[in-house]
Amino acid sequence: MKIPRILIAAPASGSGKTAISCALMAAFRERGMKVRACKCGPDYIDPMFHREVLGVDSRNLDLFFSGKKELIREFIRHASGADITVTEGVMGYYDGRGMDTDAGSSYDVARTLHMPVILVVPCRGAALSIAALVRGIIEFRKDSNIRGLLLNRVSQILYPGLKEMLEQELKKSGYEIPVVGYIPENDAFHLESRHLGLVTPRELANLKEQTDQAGEILSGSVELEQILRIAEAAPEIESAEDETVPANDSVKKIRIAIAQDEAFCFYYKANLEMLEKAGCELAPFSPLQDKRLPENISGLILGGGYPELYGKKLSENRELLLEIRERIDTGTPCLAECGGFMYLHEEMKDENGDIYPMAGVIKGLTYPTGRLVRFGYVNIEAAQEKEEENTESLNAESEAYLRLGEKIRGHEFHYWTSTDAGNDCIAIKPDGKRKWECIHMKGNLFAGYPHLYLPSMPEFAGRFVDRCKKWMRRDQKD
Repeated sequence: MKIPRILIAAPASGSGKTAISCALMAAFRERGMKVRACKCGPDYIDPMFHREVLGVDSRNLDLFFSGKKELIREFIRHASGADITVTEGVMGYYDGRGMDTDAGSSYDVARTLHMPVILVVPCRGAALSIAALVRGIIEFRKDSNIRGLLLNRVSQILYPGLKEMLEQELKKSGYEIPVVGYIPENDAFHLESRHLGLVTPRELANLKEQTDQAGEILSGSVELEQILRIAEAAPEIESAEDETVPANDSVKKIRIAIAQDEAFCFYYKANLEMLEKAGCELAPFSPLQDKRLPENISGLILGGGYPELYGKKLSENRELLLEIRERIDTGTPCLAECGGFMYLHEEMKDENGDIYPMAGVIKGLTYPTGRLVRFGYVNIEAAQEKEEENTESLNAESEAYLRLGEKIRGHEFHYWTSTDAGNDCIAIKPDGKRKWECIHMKGNLFAGYPHLYLPSMPEFAGRFVDRCKKWMRRDQKD
């Protein structure tokens, strides 16, 4: 299958990948092209920027969450029919799951999908040294697949000389890699950030205008036709057999309330798709604005985000908080991750030291530590000593979300912690060298700091859906 595609990579984080990727998408879209977006790794925020620019969902490409065959299937489904798919890399090009591995890196994704790479090169305060940096990155792996260079933070005056120097130096080493343009110093390419990364698009006024401006600038400083030729030169990608089960539209759908607003906005598209294929109708609501949950729901999902920034407003919405606590206490199935887990606490402290009452499902305080508490991929397993307790606490018709010996993959990234983070599961780093207790897995509730990737264990999603179906039948009987 022919899918024009490129990956935007850089030597390190902070090189401008997000702003440049969004500007490229805007520039191609302005030409009337059908554009798709992807993001390497587990990040939530960068895909939000892609959606704001394009008006379509972006897709995470992650080789810890997905096997290579699954990743290829996901990419083909997402990118088929597009004129070009722009994938934003993660961290430095070769940075993988550990200090000494490229596994899961942008490079790993690019070689899996045979994706041509455009390397963004920060150039401020350097000249010939840039050639050494670029050559080192190209030669570090023989199959780097770097097909073009974009020079960032370069003036129009300096660009021709830098372009000629770089292309000549690379040619001396046997590399015919073109410099395809430059990014000038301009506020249009500057995006605000905070402790979890970039500020979310909903918080930035005039983001659409900013990205359109960046795209317009880039249209004059970057050779878009050359980038398009590089994307179109990508080899055909073999379509692995699609093993996914088609959605059964004949089954009566169950309504699941899902928190979606400025405070709760971290969701993997693959997770939502899996639930929808299993027969769920996702009913969005805002814990910031809505006084009641959606009607006729049989389950509840509270995703991650930034509830700590909205503690006062969330706390003042007491009517909704009380309804959520009552729902969970009386058995409504609930999945809560990170920010959603914080929302379920008795109290939440913000960065100013102010403490706000929350839902009260988790008997404790969530508070800031001033540092990154957990970061990176984890495998989540049921705790050995909790098997009997979990089993006894369940409805006779139900079973634990996680049984002993099973694992679901996830990711943690948070600066807040809890006086009761849970101990019903164990989070284990992929190398097996570190582990810690986490998560409340009590009957209908599965709540903790880790963000889960449901396709890594479809049985988990199936058990949640089954619980919701049983709860729906119970409501109908009542």
